[in-house]
Amino acid sequence: MATWNQQGFRDMAKSRPLFLTVYAAVLVGIVFSSFYVFSAIYGAKPIYTSNWSPSSNGDSSDRNPTHNSSRPTVLGGTSDPSSKTRESGIRPIWDIPPIGTKMPPVEAFRLTKALVKERVKHNIIIVTFGNYAFMDFILNWVKHLTDLNVSNILVGAMDTKLLEALYWKGVPVFDMGSHMSTTDAGWGSPTFHKMGREKVILIDAMLPFGYELLMCDTDMVWLKNPLPYLACFPAADVLTSTDQVVPTVVDDRLEIWHQDMIGHWHSSGEDTDQLMLSYAFVTLTGAYNIGIFHWRPTDSAKKLAKEWKEMLLADDKIWDQNGFNEIVHKQLGPSVDSESGLVYAFDGTLKLGLLPASIFCSGHTFFVQRKCSSPNEIPTEVVHWQVMYQQLQLEPYAVHTTFQYAGTEGKRHRLREGMVFFDEPEYYNSPGGFLSFKPSIPKSLLLDGEHNVKSHFTLINYQLKQIRTALAIASLLNRILVMPPLWCRLDRLWFAHPGVLEGTMTRQPFLCPLDHVFEVNVMLKGLPEEQFGPKIDFREYSFLNNPLLPKQVKESWLDVQLCQAGSDCNLSKETNQPGVLRFPKNSSEEEIRENKFRNRVKLYTGIWCCVSTHIPGHIYYDIYWDEKPGWEPVPPQTPQDDHPPW
Repeated sequence: MATWNQQGFRDMAKSRPLFLTVYAAVLVGIVFSSFYVFSAIYGAKPIYTSNWSPSSNGDSSDRNPTHNSSRPTVLGGTSDPSSKTRESGIRPIWDIPPIGTKMPPVEAFRLTKALVKERVKHNIIIVTFGNYAFMDFILNWVKHLTDLNVSNILVGAMDTKLLEALYWKGVPVFDMGSHMSTTDAGWGSPTFHKMGREKVILIDAMLPFGYELLMCDTDMVWLKNPLPYLACFPAADVLTSTDQVVPTVVDDRLEIWHQDMIGHWHSSGEDTDQLMLSYAFVTLTGAYNIGIFHWRPTDSAKKLAKEWKEMLLADDKIWDQNGFNEIVHKQLGPSVDSESGLVYAFDGTLKLGLLPASIFCSGHTFFVQRKCSSPNEIPTEVVHWQVMYQQLQLEPYAVHTTFQYAGTEGKRHRLREGMVFFDEPEYYNSPGGFLSFKPSIPKSLLLDGEHNVKSHFTLINYQLKQIRTALAIASLLNRILVMPPLWCRLDRLWFAHPGVLEGTMTRQPFLCPLDHVFEVNVMLKGLPEEQFGPKIDFREYSFLNNPLLPKQVKESWLDVQLCQAGSDCNLSKETNQPGVLRFPKNSSEEEIRENKFRNRVKLYTGIWCCVSTHIPGHIYYDIYWDEKPGWEPVPPQTPQDDHPPW
């Protein structure tokens, strides 16, 4: 694969720019990079698979959880269910209803003990719930479990549209009777709080059935069958995940409860901003996170569920997770015994255990305290750093997309970066093709000097210029940009911090999630083309390593070069050099397109948060920072200055 050479940059510097953004970057000698266009235009037709068969891979404990090469290509279709399941008379998961089947009435999906009993195995049922907006997350959740040969699952549908869609996919579903909107519920919104209350109502309703309940949020993924692990703590009434970012154990024992430094607060009428600050406080100190927790149908657990439900129904301002932390801390301690790691909580009889954050991972322990990648592009001193669970030589059971930004779109992108999200085949084989490039980052920007705000922004800004160029070329070629790995020196949080949280296993610099710098939700938003120009679609940095990417797509590529306008420079024709696509640098519509491009990409970057010596302490990223002489990474000095850089 050829690269843009120095002479090419000199030639471009002599001509009028195609996009001022592209050549502003070039004129200052920003990058010597290779841009590659992945396409199916040379005789390869788009690859679409109409159905898939969920695989039964046996025990996958020896499988790399983030590189599952046996994954299918489409969500939906018929399975090859086990004979044991067929003999039981229960419809296997992914076994779609026969042609001509009519949708049963909603009443047939009412939650009853008999309905749950059909799916229970070893007295345990695994449950998630959601509305139609989270359909793809739910299918992803189910698919990971069925790949692990776990079938004792049920999905609660909060609206009829999701209920019907899951039924026709062959996913075991029940009606929660929530009458929820089918749209996304933003964090802190009334709908968000309603969903939380529905979860608590569901737990209170299911525990009297007498089955163990593993309740999960839809924005988490199972990487390993958790049931054998949970069975190791038979005395526990409740086992819960946490937002702990500093491990208190270095093996697979439960977290040490008295080293968890739990903080909690009373919610009574806070607005969204205050809730975020409260959440930040609890996150820092390791709150119990109710995205993953296991309940046994004991008297103490039933009592906890009932009081928790009554608390939330009595005050609609209380966040469900806040309420859980509040109620279990009525009493905390002493330890149940010297071995199990369980602690007496709530009413003094409930036995509580904290799932270890190194293997029941949060978005921080999995995506930030993580392994570096792209070893060919990064100095060898950096490459050896590993994910927390790898540093501790542990296998993760789950990842929950907490500690992230950009809403639901940010969660989805995080899972895609980790290659643990199943997308439809067209996601991996767009007819328009893809564009990727190799970033060039001097070793000094990664490793030299202190890790502070200035060195962090110097590193990020260097990368922003290259990405801005790539976005411009992707826009001109109408290609999907494969984002490069993004390197940070400092973590991003909701509150003032020293760069990385003390005691964490975050190694600086680190490969940071895209949502640490970019507004992923804005990048995916349908902005009016008359003002912002055509949409620039993009993919996660790990896209080309994903086993779901068709081989023939990956192997069909062109080297993109810029050239002077003329008879030998054509946007659409291949040159006499095989695999090389050249396009002119000048265009009559150049200025109009440039302005629209600027309007679009200046919305793409977010903020870094936060320095402790100033209020507000956040600092805006600026994709056009280099056009502003004397630009410095400083927080807004006045309320009037507190706005994005446009």
